[in-house]
Order: sequence, then C-alpha cells, then structure tokens
Amino acid sequence: MSELLLIRHGETEWSRSGQHTSWTDLPLTGRGEEQARELGPLLAGRKVGLTLVSPMARARRTAELAGLTRFEVEPDLMEWDYGAYEGVCTVDIHRTRPEWFLFTDGVPPGPEGHPGESPEEVGARADRVLARLAPRLAADGDGDVALVGHAHFLRVLTARRLGLPASAGALFTFETGAVGVLGTEHDRPAVVAWNTRTP
Repeated sequence: MSELLLIRHGETEWSRSGQHTSWTDLPLTGRGEEQARELGPLLAGRKVGLTLVSPMARARRTAELAGLTRFEVEPDLMEWDYGAYEGVCTVDIHRTRPEWFLFTDGVPPGPEGHPGESPEEVGARADRVLARLAPRLAADGDGDVALVGHAHFLRVLTARRLGLPASAGALFTFETGAVGVLGTEHDRPAVVAWNTRTP
C-alpha cells in the first residue's frame, strides 16, 4: 500500500516567533529555505505518485525546494483559520483566556472572510482530503502521496487518518521542515515515522 507523506513547510518569521499563521502569506526565511532543501534527501528514495500542496507561498516554495516540483494546489490543505487570533502568540492569548486550547476551543471570528474554525470544521476539511486520497492509498504501485502544508492542519489530518477525533491532533507536535509518514500495520492506519529531518 502507498504511504502518506506529511511535510510541514519550512520556517517563516511567524513560525519562529510562535505567531499563529493561516492566511497571512509569509515567505520562508533563509533557514526555512535551507530546511526545505534538506527534505530532498529524505524523499529521494521514494516514488511519489501525487503531491498536493497548500495554496500558501510558504508551502509551494517548500515543495519546490524539496524537489516535489510537479504538484497540485489543494485549497483544503490551508492552515486552520485562526480568525481573531491570526498573528497572535498563544502566550498573549493566555493573558485574557488562560485556559484556552486551540484543539478543543477553536478561535473567535476574525476580519471579514476569516470567521475562524472549530476543531470539527478543520477535521471536516481533513476528511475531504483523506476521502480524495483513499483510492490512491489503497492501490499498489501508484507511489506514495505527499501533502505539503501546515502544522495544525496536518496534525488534525493525522488524527483523522488514525480514526481519532480532530482534537487528538494535539498529540502530534510538528516542527518546520519536518516529515511525518502515515502507513499501515496489519491493514490499519499507523504512524510509521514522525518529525523526521535530515541530521
């Protein structure tokens, strides 16, 4: 069976500072570009039959620098819409909402066009992606599927692939420029590798 390669984009200024970044289209930092290039050797030994990429420039650039130059843009791979918390750090949110937790509480509405998302809404997007990929993941010989996107969304997608609620994405931290691999064990979805980077 094919494996699902989850790739978080390289570092941006806001990922380095811990600011929530969804629709703000920041470029990779120099370090982020280096991280993306370092993905190449990790992926070189794999046959990738399909690559889907978030519309954001940071994800597209990561795919290109990693050598995944033939990709399709998939809008459902967008990061969690952080609503009013776009650009805000968790430590700052906790000053007024000390118990707030993204994976259970979601976010308040933001500016027009960015109403924010609940964990269940992000989970529904992840389910759409997984439904699209199901035939490919079940097939033999078509190669692996690579998804290049964002930390929180890919964490939710991982939870959903494993049959867990969207909120269980909290269990999987995901670093910039890292790879996670979802495969199977005894025909059941399983984590094969996580947060892999070039040494």
